[in-house]
Amino acid sequence: MDKLIINFTPTGMIPTKEMTPHVPVTPNEVIEDVHRAYELGITMTHIHARDESTGVPTYRKEVYAEMIAGIRKYAPDLVICTSLSGRDFNTLDKRADVLSLEGDLKPDMGSLTLSSLNFNKVASMNAPSMIEDLATTMKSKGIVPELEVFDVGMINFGKYLVKKDYIRPPLYYNLLFGNIACAQTNLLHTGVMLNDITDNSLVSIAGIGNGQLMMNSLAIAIGKGVRVGLEDNIWYDAERTKLATNSQLIERVHVIAKANNRQIMPPSEFRTKMEMEPGNGSYGRIYK
Repeated sequence: MDKLIINFTPTGMIPTKEMTPHVPVTPNEVIEDVHRAYELGITMTHIHARDESTGVPTYRKEVYAEMIAGIRKYAPDLVICTSLSGRDFNTLDKRADVLSLEGDLKPDMGSLTLSSLNFNKVASMNAPSMIEDLATTMKSKGIVPELEVFDVGMINFGKYLVKKDYIRPPLYYNLLFGNIACAQTNLLHTGVMLNDITDNSLVSIAGIGNGQLMMNSLAIAIGKGVRVGLEDNIWYDAERTKLATNSQLIERVHVIAKANNRQIMPPSEFRTKMEMEPGNGSYGRIYK
């Protein structure tokens, strides 16, 4: 089996301090949680930015720059992916703002959700033209797309983007299960989605809410990577009696990985497999 990709998602756009005191909101809190996760053992981190005074999600590159600089002070090789989400922002200038960061502040990856979708109360709008424009911008900047997939049709759209040369292999997919309007946390949905992904791709699997532990466990058992963190689930137990910390969620993944004889993939190996720059001052990918 390949080594285990751990994609750490500390914050997201939904958890608030009122929901859980453990969610990192300010840049310093995110930096500290990523630092602890790095010391425990992760491959990459997928970060969201919040306005420090209000805790509301923000697209501003200055906030991302502060987080990236702080993370790279302790973890200069860690793969950093920034969110380009369309849940709160749906103009290209805002969603692509972080992609203009350069040098030591340049993100390695940017999230690219491959279709519009409905969450419980809001829609995330991702028109084909927006997806293509974000992909084109990332390609021009040498930033690798992190392909976010909530249903099987999104995988096919990813193949279309490859065919039209908006994105290029090797590809990295996050498969997210358990959203109310998308693929659910069961073996059939998982198998159908995995069956449609090309062989030269890396894959991590996530479960939303109570589905996180189940889908992380399944991913580890079948040789795939995991996406884990408070972005997707703030509870440690299915009964929702104990609020989790990010460190506890990562430590649990390590326990399951050890039981399955899975070693953790270091950032350097992920960078090699994805044909990315080596880190330590050189980030992203050179597109030829």
